[in-house]
Parts: sequence; structure tokens; C-alpha cells
Amino acid sequence: MRTQESYRSAVLAGAKRLRQAEVPDAELDARLLMEHVTGWDSAAWLMNREAVMPEPMRQYYERLVERRAAREPLQYITGEQEFMGLTFRVTPSVLIPRQDTELLVEQALPLCAGKRVLDVCTGSGCVLIALAHYAPLLRAVGADISREALEIASYNGEKHGVRAEWVQSDLLASVEGTFDVIVANPPYITAEEMRTLMPEVGAHEPELALFGGEDGLSFYRRLVPEAKKRLAGGTETGGWLLVEIGCAQGEAVARLFSENGFRDVAVQRDYAGRDRVVKGRL
Repeated sequence: MRTQESYRSAVLAGAKRLRQAEVPDAELDARLLMEHVTGWDSAAWLMNREAVMPEPMRQYYERLVERRAAREPLQYITGEQEFMGLTFRVTPSVLIPRQDTELLVEQALPLCAGKRVLDVCTGSGCVLIALAHYAPLLRAVGADISREALEIASYNGEKHGVRAEWVQSDLLASVEGTFDVIVANPPYITAEEMRTLMPEVGAHEPELALFGGEDGLSFYRRLVPEAKKRLAGGTETGGWLLVEIGCAQGEAVARLFSENGFRDVAVQRDYAGRDRVVKGRL
């Protein structure tokens, strides 16, 4: 018969298993999986970690650890990810929201209050929902080619009390109307980068949301001229296009903006000093 274990012992064993599988941040992930299983926050974990863990719960925890050891992303195992202070449901149908993308929201927020906003390649809906949560929008539309992604976005919108339209569309093809601000986090990974992605990304996140063509710029070449036709320009806070980019794509994407008549084109760096957002207005 197996000796009864404490929650802490189970986490230590989980961390060891994850280290053996070369999982980054093994100790942290082992504890976060335990918090997911128990429903505890960090304070409850500290208070209860030496208690005996029920056997069925331990077995469930070990199954989740094995999934993480197989390099399945932690967020797909727990089903959620935090972004801009909000918790979003995520599944393998959507890209996992990343802290880098928060810069896109931060840059767009001052331009969005009371405006018509379109989020292209919306995925989980995290960008549009964060914008609508922190700034009242006149109209909020999220577009994505994936029906499964739109179902997740709709769920997240309802969860956070955001009224939005979710449109299945190849970029802007099926979207109706004009907008004051368009934001997008399109696929921008190059063919070479796709071959060297971490297992958590390359083997689990949707290729549809990652691969941006041989040089990673395919979607920008289509998006920028399409967005130009749908933007209402002529005011300081109108006619803005903001896109997330790969860290080596700032110059090329900014050039696309300028060639399509955008003004005040700027490349914004993230907190690590890497090019992350390009913005411009008509």
C-alpha cells in the first residue's frame, strides 16, 4: 500500500518529474498545477501544504503532471490564462495570450474610448475584451477565420460582460462597416522560426495563429491595404491601425504602413527593448 503523502510532497515529486522532462520553470508549474487541482490560491497553499492529500486527488494531479511533462502548455491543462488583469479561457483552438501583447492594448487604449474598434485575428478575444473592459467602445468587433476560436472569444466576452460582435472572416473580408481603430495580432512566425519553436508552441498551439509565411510578413501585406479601406481617418483619434509584430519586423512593417498612406508611423518597443508594435493613422 502506498504511503500517504502531503500536498507538499506531491508537488516536490511533480517538480522532479518536470525537471526530468526538461520543462522550464518546473517548480512553479508543479505548484500551479496543484493550485488548479485544489482550487487554492497561494495563501491557502501555504496554510495547507503539509496536510495529507487524498489519493484520488493525488492521482489526478499526477495525470496533469504527466501532461505537462509531455510539454503540453500549462495554460491548456488549466484552461485559462491571465491577460491585462483579466482571466481568459483558452483551448488548443486559440493562441495563448502573452504578456508581450499587452503592449498592443496599452498603445490602443488612449485611442479607443467611444470609438468603433475592430480586432482582426482575435483568437481568444483577449485584446478586444481588454480594450472594451477598460475603455467604453461605441462598437466592438472581433474577427477570426476560425469558428472554434470565435466560440472561445464569445465565451470570454460574456464572462467579462463585454458586448461584442464576433465575425468569422478571412481578415476583413466578411466584416461590415468602417472603424476608427483597427488592432491585430496576426500570425507572424517565419518558416525558419517555425522549425525551432519550443515544443509547447510548435506541437500544441494552432499553426493557423502562428505561421506568417516564409518571411512572416504575409498577413501584413494583406492586412494593411485592407485596413486602409475600412478606417475612418481625418481626426487625431481616428483612422488608427495598430499591429503586433515579431521583434525583427519593425522596419518592414513600418514601411508597409508608409507605402499605404499611413502617417505618424511609429515602432513601439516592449519592456525588453524589442520591437513589438507598429502603429500609424490615416
